[in-house]
Amino acid sequence: MVGASETVRFFQQEAEANWLSTYEPETWKNTHKYLLLSGYLTFRLLGKYLDSTACQVAYIPFDYKKSRWAPSWDWKWKALPVTLDMLPELKPPGDLLGEITREAALATGIPEGLPMISGAADKACEVIGSGGTDPSVGCVSYGTTATINILHDRFISPVPFLPPYPAPVPGKYCVEVQIFRGYWMVSWFKDEFACQERLEASEKGLEAEALLERLVSETPAGSMGLVLQPYWTPGIRFPGPEGKGAIIGFGDVHHRGHVYRAILEGLAYALREGKERIEKKSRIPVTRLVVSGGGSQSRCAMQITADVFGLPAARPHLYETAGLGAAVDCAVGLGLHKSFDAALTAMCRAGDVFEPDLKNHALYEEMYNEVYLKMYRGLKPLYKKIREITGYPG
Repeated sequence: MVGASETVRFFQQEAEANWLSTYEPETWKNTHKYLLLSGYLTFRLLGKYLDSTACQVAYIPFDYKKSRWAPSWDWKWKALPVTLDMLPELKPPGDLLGEITREAALATGIPEGLPMISGAADKACEVIGSGGTDPSVGCVSYGTTATINILHDRFISPVPFLPPYPAPVPGKYCVEVQIFRGYWMVSWFKDEFACQERLEASEKGLEAEALLERLVSETPAGSMGLVLQPYWTPGIRFPGPEGKGAIIGFGDVHHRGHVYRAILEGLAYALREGKERIEKKSRIPVTRLVVSGGGSQSRCAMQITADVFGLPAARPHLYETAGLGAAVDCAVGLGLHKSFDAALTAMCRAGDVFEPDLKNHALYEEMYNEVYLKMYRGLKPLYKKIREITGYPG
């Protein structure tokens, strides 16, 4: 399959098991079990080698479609030094894993005998905690990595060779498009260009982000034609391994506020492109957005998101949506709710809703279709040349 060899090489290079076997061969030789953090914590709390199927988001021999360890003929076993007996038994989310041991209770203060319920990976929990119960709801996460997800009962991949991963609801999948270095870019801007705001914030006992919010609100939609492509760290398949970040449209009218707003707009453009990729595969339009993560605390970021997508953008009623999603699994596992649907209806709901400004949306619509979507195609040959000349990104 075209492109598969590069994906396999990337998988091999990034797999922690390969690093350990290469650079710490004695450690690997003495390794009895190979566990993700969720599996290790389960072992320490229960004394058993167990983990959730919905926690297996890593470079491991996992069959994402069937939510089980990959069959013996799968290429992942050849790409990794891991064997089946090194891996934990898997349980679906919402299942009882066991009870807290006496030893764990003494070490942690958690009551002995407390039931432990199988959960899911943090991003997956965030999706259901946000209220993303069906494919028409786009769950945007403005964290270090910015993502857009839908929950779907079909196994679909909007980005080739990047499978959806098991949802916290058995039988469903989290279909995702990622923008690496998403809201990390806000921290990058703050560290590199916001010395004035950081000093003022320190003097006033505020967070620098509160002053950056003012900077955005004083800058017009569209950033006076400044357009940012947020690929500071490229993905293997989206946009592509040669990808780099870019800002175009500079003029003598631009200042730091325009650059900062262009970051927020560029991330929204990229996630809208991700939404359209997901819609093309799912054949179901996204009609509503829920936005979580640190960036969702910015009213300006929320309004920009609504305006770029042309859709209502809601914040969940609780900020810690990953914890809420895990609590949904726990509530079902303990029988507090009869089903996942009942738990999601009772526990998850929208908070503040930001309606799109039609004037701003019209401007963003043109900028997105006539400028942003054409940027990568136009700059891709130059990115490849940069990579050939400098070796970066590797």
